[in-house]
Amino acid sequence: MSKVSFVIPCYRSERTLKGVVAEIRNTMQTLPEYEYDIFLVNDCSPDNTFEVIASLCEKYDNISGISLAKNFGQHAALMAGLRRSDGDIVVCLDDDGQTPADEVGKLLEEIHNGSDVVYASYERKKHSAFRNFGTWMNDLMTRAMLGKPKELHITSYFAAKRFVVDSMLEYENSYPYIIGLVLRATRNITNVPVRHRSREVGTSGYTMKKLLGLWFNGFTAFSILPLRVATVTGVVFAGAGFLYGIYTIIKKLINPAVPLGFSSLMAAIVFIGGMLMIMLGLIGEYIGRIYISINNSPQYVIREEIGAAKAAEKEEGSEG
Repeated sequence: MSKVSFVIPCYRSERTLKGVVAEIRNTMQTLPEYEYDIFLVNDCSPDNTFEVIASLCEKYDNISGISLAKNFGQHAALMAGLRRSDGDIVVCLDDDGQTPADEVGKLLEEIHNGSDVVYASYERKKHSAFRNFGTWMNDLMTRAMLGKPKELHITSYFAAKRFVVDSMLEYENSYPYIIGLVLRATRNITNVPVRHRSREVGTSGYTMKKLLGLWFNGFTAFSILPLRVATVTGVVFAGAGFLYGIYTIIKKLINPAVPLGFSSLMAAIVFIGGMLMIMLGLIGEYIGRIYISINNSPQYVIREEIGAAKAAEKEEGSEG
């Protein structure tokens, strides 16, 4: 019998989490060929999310709760849950009920058809315009920087085989980026269509600041393409500046009365100076992240664990 581990990062989900867990339990009862467990990772939510997780762990013996010491972000929370999971297949989904847990059978079926990773795809997403814009930008970034196929749709609802998860967990540096880790492990990735629900409670936890941070994680941790773009841009501007200098000299020799043009010169200096500052900032971003990784900055810090995983850990310790 195969085992499925569900990993759910939780933030401001005190009013939705019980419904998500109930839907998972009801759905898995219709799939008796699988055993399953659930890992709920509280990303230092400011509401009563962890109290809800604690009540679920007390009520059901196959649910584990993990509480992070501060808000490390969705991808770090996923990594914390993935490290505790032991299923042959791992399914990740959201805590707000928008990702339909009752359609997990479609993802599992596609895994058994030979795919290493299966992402749910939505014909029409019920996110806000802001989130849809963020998804579009993220798609462009992953295609350009990480080589994601254009036809592949990436969402927060996916299933992965154990060997893919194990490969992802080899990444222990700061700034994890789940999509980059998946694409680094395999290209045998497919989509299955599922419906996307409207948000019934609350609002998305993603802000523009968090989305920008997520994009920076993606292309600085898993791609050097921005550095190559900076190099090519520098070469192009240097060549253009050299040619323009020759043009200016020739023009002055042909017609000495032509003014050199102070304003155009200053505009060129300001523009090129701005480009240089952008490139230096980009290089500094890479160097800063290297520095933080060398100093072993953690992906996440666990404050507390409860439920099945903690009980199993104590039992192993007593046997030892």
